[in-house]
Amino acid sequence: MFTGIVQAAVPVVALVERPQLVTLTLELPERLCTGLAIGSSVAVNGTCLTITGFEGRLVHFDAMLETLRVTNLGRLAVGDRVNVERAARHGDEIGGHVLSGHVHALAEIIRIERPENNHEVVFRAPAALMKYLLPKGFVALNGCSLTIGRVEGDTFDVWLIPETLRATTYGELQVGALVNLEIDAQTQAIVDTVERVLAERGLLAAAG
Repeated sequence: MFTGIVQAAVPVVALVERPQLVTLTLELPERLCTGLAIGSSVAVNGTCLTITGFEGRLVHFDAMLETLRVTNLGRLAVGDRVNVERAARHGDEIGGHVLSGHVHALAEIIRIERPENNHEVVFRAPAALMKYLLPKGFVALNGCSLTIGRVEGDTFDVWLIPETLRATTYGELQVGALVNLEIDAQTQAIVDTVERVLAERGLLAAAG
């Protein structure tokens, strides 16, 4: 489990590509290296990955075919920075919202606006997921727990404070970038339950 509060933005220092498998190596800050163990989970751009090895601050992860298909990890290059978060522990403060690290799809940045002291990012998401993206609801984008602003058609926006831009990779992302999107599990459960109940009562088609 993760909270969507990114703990660091770190560089990819090595990539080893094999058929349908990529091993990536990240350099973590010292403060995130305490208690590292093979088999531990770390969110990398919001994707839950398992540590397969480490030497000092260099930590290795394997990303298999399905992960490479659904997420942006297969598009990384050496030197790119990624958002990381160690798995939450019982008793930790949850400053964002509960995340699984299971990415649903990629969302594309289609516009960035920078009014004075503000930073708005507009995304386009797959149409099938838009019913789960509600104004003032939660969404995780590249592992960041964010509040949704406006929702229009297949687009939505978020507004980023300076601290988010400083602490994550969002200060570097440009229009056209693809980010990992994880919808809020509670929102998904509520929407799916309501749809199922309406369908059972024969009301869903009439409501649409």
